[in-house]
Amino acid sequence: MKTLEDYKEGQVLLIDKPLTWTSFQAVNKLRWAIRKAYGIKKIKVGHAGTLDPLATGLLVICTGKMTKQINTFQGQEKEYTGTFVVGSTTASYDLETEIDATFPIAHITKKLIHDTTKQFIGKIEQFPPVFSAIKKDGKRLYEFARAGEAVEIKSREIEISEFEITEIKTLEKNLEVNFRVVCSKGTYIRSLANDFGKALNSGAHLSVLRRTRIGDFEVKNAVSPEDFIATLPLE
Repeated sequence: MKTLEDYKEGQVLLIDKPLTWTSFQAVNKLRWAIRKAYGIKKIKVGHAGTLDPLATGLLVICTGKMTKQINTFQGQEKEYTGTFVVGSTTASYDLETEIDATFPIAHITKKLIHDTTKQFIGKIEQFPPVFSAIKKDGKRLYEFARAGEAVEIKSREIEISEFEITEIKTLEKNLEVNFRVVCSKGTYIRSLANDFGKALNSGAHLSVLRRTRIGDFEVKNAVSPEDFIATLPLE
């Protein structure tokens, strides 16, 4: 069992973030649990890279002196798996908002889907989603989006080193495309879904997302928040 000094000196905790939780909620829950377990008022706890509430998977959480390494961990490459729904779009590029348009899919073959991934390999320009936490003029972009205000978003250079299609399912009005992506810091998989749909001369949005790796840290070695808290001493 870890001591209070261990957490103050610094620990890297690998947490498997549950669906619907914000990254902030996960950090808060662990910070509160450590403070309660050891009867202390303050301890530094932070995460190395946000995961959207509708995503699951690896959250690297640092305590104590290891919080100084957060920027280093944030800059490392990340791996995701998930599902694009091809044939419809949403304003948020995922399931946070309702479907706002539908598109034809009859022309889309499995070969076209696999071939289209090649357009996204390497360094590319990507526009972040308007429903994102990026700040512009002191406000989060999603604040503009939810208020129905138009806002200019600048593209940013990202890098995708691997983009693999793992399964394609044909539904009545949509295609479900399962994927695996290895990418740089700052990549929005929701934007990749939207751009991928356009590249297919259709539309797409993200329906499932799981982060499986950050640098050398893998989700297979992560635990749920509850399982971590169970390792702490009782009051």
